[in-house]
Amino acid sequence: MITFANRLQTVQEYYFSKKLREVRQLAAEGNPIINMGIGSPDLQPPKSVLKAIQDSLTETGAHKYQSYQGLPEFRNAIANFYKNKYNVAVNPDSEILPLMGSKEGIMHISLAFLNEGDKVLIPNPGYPTYSSVTNLIGASPVFYNLDAGNEWQPNFEELEKLDLSNVKLMWINYPHMPTGARGLEETYKKLIAFGKKHHIIIVNDNPYSFILNEKPRSILQVEGAKDIALELNSLSKSFNMAGWRVGKLIGNSTFLKEVLKVKTQMDSGMFYGIQKGAIKALELENSWFSDQDKIYRKRQQLIFELADILECNYDKNATGMFVWAKLPNGKSSEGMVDDLLYNKNIFVAPGSIFGSQGEGYIRFSLCIPETQIKEAITRF
Repeated sequence: MITFANRLQTVQEYYFSKKLREVRQLAAEGNPIINMGIGSPDLQPPKSVLKAIQDSLTETGAHKYQSYQGLPEFRNAIANFYKNKYNVAVNPDSEILPLMGSKEGIMHISLAFLNEGDKVLIPNPGYPTYSSVTNLIGASPVFYNLDAGNEWQPNFEELEKLDLSNVKLMWINYPHMPTGARGLEETYKKLIAFGKKHHIIIVNDNPYSFILNEKPRSILQVEGAKDIALELNSLSKSFNMAGWRVGKLIGNSTFLKEVLKVKTQMDSGMFYGIQKGAIKALELENSWFSDQDKIYRKRQQLIFELADILECNYDKNATGMFVWAKLPNGKSSEGMVDDLLYNKNIFVAPGSIFGSQGEGYIRFSLCIPETQIKEAITRF
């Protein structure tokens, strides 16, 4: 009899993997499903980026294995991007590690720093992969609550009351998914001080900072941040390149060397052409982001109309590519999601999948054409 690894008992299949099968089945049966549950950009990458990857295909060595640390010109482009957009200086030779998507980085970082029995601070609500990977590693999640009353920022008084003796990592995610809350300068400063005090590595997952956000921030802007912090970033959302799987890990060179030990066991380098396209994306002017924002802003206004119909409350100043909406009292997240799916053929994400603090909320994606949002509105 074949038995499976015990670690699989600590996790379930990712919610969207399972639920989207149901959504696809309903669509296959002829139901006019409008999917506004997933944050997968539907817009095209920049034309110059597509041309760069096309032109690269015939270059000498384009189809060979590539360096685990990426092309030097790719790392230089990342360093220039951080300097120009965040005013953060990073060494392209030692403080940048390209990744095949930042989701990969969550696993790499966890494998590099965590032993069985270690603890990890994880936001509630937050990205479910933080806790799933923690469980797979054999470490223990310790959830810290975020709430609207505190602008979805960590409550440091509550954090200090926890037993932090075995905590090795703390995941943060600003601009925050799913709520769209901005990362505040004061929050970043407190996080760096907290990490240094308790010898906890602070990891900021930062893929949304250029979507509906006039003041992009990096935790590495804080003085001394590199001593204790790492930052994950990605081209998936900002440049409509989710399927390309281009991410990067920025920070302390000593930390990155350890993460590289893990990465070199799990892939054989990023495809040359994808790196060439990524370089071109990172060199784009700010007008690219403002043009994208015009599209997302129009969609956001329509989602607000839909949320109003459902008698939801929401933050009009939130950032990122989602609208986080609080349901009327007494309505459950998954109950509302199923009601919309089965009765209106509209799929949205239940807030409960992001943690107990997400119960009573639903999340709309802005990765859907205006025409479909308008169609959803007419169904009411």
